[in-house]
Amino acid sequence: MSIDPSAMLADLEELVACESFSADLEAVARSAEVVAAQGARLLEAEPERIVIDGVTHLRWSFGNPRVLLLGHHDTVWPLGSLSTHPWSVVDGIARGPGVFDMKAGLVQMFHALAALRSLDGICVLVTGDEEVGSTTSQPLIEEIARACKAAFVLEASADDGALKTARKGASSYELVVYGKAAHSGLEPDKGINAAVEAAHLILAMRSMGGDGTTVVPTVVQAGSATNTVPAQAKVFVDVRVPTLQAQEEVDQQIRGLTATVLGARVEVVGGPNCPPMEASASKDLFDLAAGIMPVRGVAVGGASDGNYTAGVGCPTLDGLGAVGGGAHADHEHVIVAEMAPRAQLLAALTEAVSR
Repeated sequence: MSIDPSAMLADLEELVACESFSADLEAVARSAEVVAAQGARLLEAEPERIVIDGVTHLRWSFGNPRVLLLGHHDTVWPLGSLSTHPWSVVDGIARGPGVFDMKAGLVQMFHALAALRSLDGICVLVTGDEEVGSTTSQPLIEEIARACKAAFVLEASADDGALKTARKGASSYELVVYGKAAHSGLEPDKGINAAVEAAHLILAMRSMGGDGTTVVPTVVQAGSATNTVPAQAKVFVDVRVPTLQAQEEVDQQIRGLTATVLGARVEVVGGPNCPPMEASASKDLFDLAAGIMPVRGVAVGGASDGNYTAGVGCPTLDGLGAVGGGAHADHEHVIVAEMAPRAQLLAALTEAVSR
């Protein structure tokens, strides 16, 4: 499988030069055209442009898809970031907004596929809203994944190039506490203090979690004036879980919270919004990758679109993208010398599974 590192680097510069901040739908649309042109040149086929609520996604399908290659072209970097974080390659390190997360992954994917003898049985999906939770693309991802026997996710690698063999799932909650207002100086006893009840709820959640599950109160809001007993309070809770069973158990615990302050009422809003990618979903694919070249697998806390493919039962291997570091940060970078070997790994994996 012949892959040209210099051509990959030129293609990476082209993608990085087109900024694609998730919140700017026009920028995402422009980026989609650049990605579409690059993919069309390397795959010798035009993609289907799928626009959902203004967000542009791209899909290439070849025959009856059995393997899904999944990536995204949106980034967290606002327009104008190129002026403060310009494209550069110094001492084999490429830098620029979105270079690691995950424009290098897209380049590696296109060049890997271009090296294959046949693209039959392959579907490529490049979404435009992963960085903001895949709000419009999640149903599309899940629909394709249900029909495939493997999904390869081109998110950036973990430390030292490790593949991501498990990801935590996520749940988000808003606990709304209803109390009763009263003058805090004249007759506080006639009020029902929602802030005090919120404190009880926060303390009650300290006993939840463990074994990789985290339950973290984040934003807390209460009251309307400094001389008034708070009539309402809100506690936002971020939950991360390693398994679907843990996600269900925590959900039951949070929904079972009851008020301690007499007269207060608690309403639970939200719930699971991203299933975990359990290690069992990646085991066979990781073993296949390890038979192609030496690789290491790790479990990570953050979620990706791989959570959705695994969540519908499609075997999934994540972290097949760039080797480097600093995602979303000033030091975001890619090790250029690793791009071609990673593309070769993806090509070998895709060919093995699509057969």
